[in-house]
Amino acid sequence: MTTVDLYRTVRLIRRFEERAIEFVRSGEIVGGIHPYVGQEAVAAGVCAALRPDDLITSTHRGHGHVLAKGVNPARMFAELMGRESGLNKGRGGSMHAADFSLGILGANAIVGAAGAIATGAAWAQRRRGRSTVAVSFFGDGAVNEGMLLEAFNLAALWHVPVLFVCENNGYATTMPVHSAVAGSITGRAKAFGIPAFSIDGQDPEKVLAATTAAVDRARAGKGPTFLECRTYRFDAHHTFEHRARLNYRSTEELSTGRSRDPVEIQGARLAAEDRTAVDAEVEALLDAAARIALGSAHPDPAAALEYLYATPMPGRRK
Repeated sequence: MTTVDLYRTVRLIRRFEERAIEFVRSGEIVGGIHPYVGQEAVAAGVCAALRPDDLITSTHRGHGHVLAKGVNPARMFAELMGRESGLNKGRGGSMHAADFSLGILGANAIVGAAGAIATGAAWAQRRRGRSTVAVSFFGDGAVNEGMLLEAFNLAALWHVPVLFVCENNGYATTMPVHSAVAGSITGRAKAFGIPAFSIDGQDPEKVLAATTAAVDRARAGKGPTFLECRTYRFDAHHTFEHRARLNYRSTEELSTGRSRDPVEIQGARLAAEDRTAVDAEVEALLDAAARIALGSAHPDPAAALEYLYATPMPGRRK
């Protein structure tokens, strides 16, 4: 993964999210989204260390993860808009994006739940004799959830090739982390004998370096690793805040948080002409993606029960 490649990924995620917010405001995306603006370095750095066959599980704030893992932006836009050409045919929406062909086992709106899914998936792959690694993304609000702690226990006991990535943006919705977490976040994993590190989650290259070491360790059969990525959410927890205007962060805090922008940090490592070229490439890609998504059909309401079950479930007739 080159410096340019990492910049392309963080820039793609940033501009995708900014455009998605515009689609929320225009009504093309109904119900709103959880913006990933500000946290792009985590998704970019982690996924850059993975192979195509490696697996990830995501969260309610998961657009960046799936884009970094290789999802076509047109299919993701379409999914957010509830269109038939969407990643999950418009049935999953913002919080449930999945694509097994890319190793994306799904975003999950249940806080902390995806840690168990990633642990089980990684264990199953090892049982099949494969060197696949799974990554579970979650926020600081998940570290007190019992399901996640149970996943730590099993992962450590069985030396499962899984990487736990905590995106500590300082808030669980509006609750500051210092009001919710006793002890330390890394201490949660260390209590189970899992190596745990706190890293700069605003620098894509630092995230990539830490992830590469953890992935290499997992492939070598040495078990799980925990990374706390210290990051900051520039935008709202959810776009409803744009209207509700919740007041839980000061102007000074927001200014300080935004001063370390992962797009600018990585962009500064490029020559000006290279950065301009990547920016233009990303805009053209997203222009085309938006056109495809907006031109896609909405699902037929009569097919609302399709894909819910492994076997067909016909709708109930009046």
